[in-house]
Amino acid sequence: MSLQLDFPAVLERWPSFLAGAVLTLELAAFATVLGALLGTLAAVGRGTHNSLIAGACKIYVETIRNTPLLVQIFLVYFGLASLGLKFSAFTVAVTALTINVGAYTAEIMRAGFEAIPRGQIEAAEGLALSRLQIYWHIILLPAVEKVYPALTSQFVLLMLASSVCSQISAEELTAVANYIQSDTYRAFETYIIVAVLYVILSLVMRAGFWGLGLVLFPRRRRLGTPL
Repeated sequence: MSLQLDFPAVLERWPSFLAGAVLTLELAAFATVLGALLGTLAAVGRGTHNSLIAGACKIYVETIRNTPLLVQIFLVYFGLASLGLKFSAFTVAVTALTINVGAYTAEIMRAGFEAIPRGQIEAAEGLALSRLQIYWHIILLPAVEKVYPALTSQFVLLMLASSVCSQISAEELTAVANYIQSDTYRAFETYIIVAVLYVILSLVMRAGFWGLGLVLFPRRRRLGTPL
C-alpha cells in the first residue's frame, strides 16, 4: 500500500488557512497583552502584606496551573452561557486564554520581583523617589528585563495552546484545518500544512518579541546580552 499525497487539493484552500492563521495571531495578541497585565497584578498581589489579597492571588494561580486549559475554556464558555451572558467564541477564547496565561505570567513575574536586590529598593527610597517611581523604574522594568525570555516563551506557548479553542468553534487555525480535512478527505496533508504554519507563526512571534526587547531594553543590546 503506497501513500499518495495530494497537497494541491488542500493548498487551494489557502484563503481559509490564512484567515485561520490571522485569527490565531489575534487571539494570541489580545491574550498576551491582557494576560501580562493580569499576571503582573497577581504577582504584585502575592507579594503584598494583605493576607486576603495574597491568598486570593495564590488560589487563582494554583487553581489555573493545576487544571487543563480545555476545561478552563469549557468553564468560561458554558459558565457565561448559564448566567445568560452570550458572547462570541472569540471573546470567550480570549477570556479563557487570558485567565490561563495570567497565572503562569504571575509566577514568572514573581520570580523577577524576588530577583531585585533589597538594597536597590532601599537606595531608591533614600533618594526620595515616590512609590510609583520605585515600582516602575526600580522594580517592574528590571524584573521584566530579567524574566523577558521566559515571558516570551510562555506567550509563544500560549499561541500554540490556542488550538484547543477550536472546541468552542473559534475559527482559528486548527478549527479551519478540521473543516478543510472533512471537506477534502486529506487529513494528513492538511495537518502537515497546519504544522508548518504553526512553526511560521512561532518564528514570527519570536522575531517580534526579539525586536520589542531591543526597544525596551537597549542596555542588553549594547552589552550583547541575549533576549
